[in-house]
Amino acid sequence: MRVIAGDYKGRPLASVPGRGTRPTTDKVKESIFNIIGPYFDGGWALDLYAGTGGLGIEALSRGADKAIFVDADPKAVSIVKQNLAALKLEGRAEVYRIDAARALRALAKRQLVFDLVFLDPPYAKQQIALELQVLQEAGLLSSECRVVAEHDAGVILPERVGDCSVQRSASYGDTAVTIYGF
Repeated sequence: MRVIAGDYKGRPLASVPGRGTRPTTDKVKESIFNIIGPYFDGGWALDLYAGTGGLGIEALSRGADKAIFVDADPKAVSIVKQNLAALKLEGRAEVYRIDAARALRALAKRQLVFDLVFLDPPYAKQQIALELQVLQEAGLLSSECRVVAEHDAGVILPERVGDCSVQRSASYGDTAVTIYGF
């Protein structure tokens, strides 16, 4: 079954009220999945700054086995849970209300390994290069992992972070997407 980004069987995702969350637009989401592959053959995804959960939910709808959603905002966590329930994806997801740094430490203790990671932090709080380094040092990335970083178009991320290098980068107005891999 072909799933269009943001469509989820004809149901739009609920959004987080207020201005604290900047959801990924459908255009950017569709572009991301066109770049990293329209479908997945299993694997685990991590949506580290989940917001509405749109990126992780899209990965699940395209074949990821399981996704972990992390956000520090209680409203965002509630919306992620609501969206997962509406799409009957709760059994393939874990949702945590915790800050990113603590989440990475907890995931490392569980010795989880991810095939796909989404980093879409609030633009004012971005530490993408540092988080990518922590993900590698903690052993959280599979050898085939792709890390999708969404950031302000004015920010130029390093070409290489640890063993990961930029595989593709694209801008969409004020938003840029940089994809890292091994």
